[in-house]
Amino acid sequence: MLRRKKIGNGEKEVKNQIKRKHYGRGIIKENIQIYALMLPTLILIFTFCYLPMYGVVIAFQDYVPGSSFLGSGVKWVGLKWFKQFVGGYYFRRLLKNTITLSLMELVFGFTAPILFALLLDQIRHVRFKKAVQTISYMPHFISMVVVAGMVISFVDVNGMLTNFLTFLGLPRQNWRVNSAAFPWVYTFTNVWKGFGFGSILYCSVISAIDPGLYEAAKLDGANRWQQAWHITLPGIKPVIAIKLITTVGHILSVNSDFILLYYLPATYDVADVIGTYTYRLGILEGQYSYTTAAGIFTSIIAFTLTYLANKVSNRLADVGLW
Repeated sequence: MLRRKKIGNGEKEVKNQIKRKHYGRGIIKENIQIYALMLPTLILIFTFCYLPMYGVVIAFQDYVPGSSFLGSGVKWVGLKWFKQFVGGYYFRRLLKNTITLSLMELVFGFTAPILFALLLDQIRHVRFKKAVQTISYMPHFISMVVVAGMVISFVDVNGMLTNFLTFLGLPRQNWRVNSAAFPWVYTFTNVWKGFGFGSILYCSVISAIDPGLYEAAKLDGANRWQQAWHITLPGIKPVIAIKLITTVGHILSVNSDFILLYYLPATYDVADVIGTYTYRLGILEGQYSYTTAAGIFTSIIAFTLTYLANKVSNRLADVGLW
């Protein structure tokens, strides 16, 4: 009888590595078209998101525009700009305004797409449902410059919204210079622009829920509200948790584009946020080291909040990014 030759652990590991190598090549060959579609996006991400990251070193330098980032002539200052930003005169106001606007947008902007998707799910007339969906998506594709111009014209002294509020008994005024009105104008504008497009994900998840669950609930006597509460909401809970984690992580990243187009010096006390402040000092005044330090500070806070939100979500909902 022929005896089978025993294979050592080293030879087994080599064979396993060869198998994995061939298996990986086979997957790439089978999905070469998908990887080709991904390539332009990966190139863009690498070019505009990863390559510029070496520039963060200027946050630790006394950088002069036009000079090199590394070399013998570079003046390193350590954490000077971080301390100057955190201990600055406007830091508390900037942080307060940023968090206030972000929390208002989180409360209204995060819940609006969910409620809208739930309401759309209750519409049984297919054509009417599609028409409502299409109309709700349209604001997302309007340029922020156009949106800001529309809002400015609406809240002007003789604007359409001002006329309506005057009809309700409020004094006629230019609401753009009203500090108390700015957070609500900002929040309403962002919710109006994004709730329809943001509901697409929830609508797609709702459509994937097993219809048999609804049929069984109807047989048990559940009405539409009870079906939405006990079937639809639990069905989209994982998506809600993931979206909430990412939203909390961007709590210091408000819509600076709209604020820059809309606000005035008269509303700086409530409208000036970290994004607009760094734009004025970095782009307009050339304080690149200072504003880079502010950006890194914001990124560290965002990462910390994302990590904590993910931890809480894993414990409470058993859903997380990792």
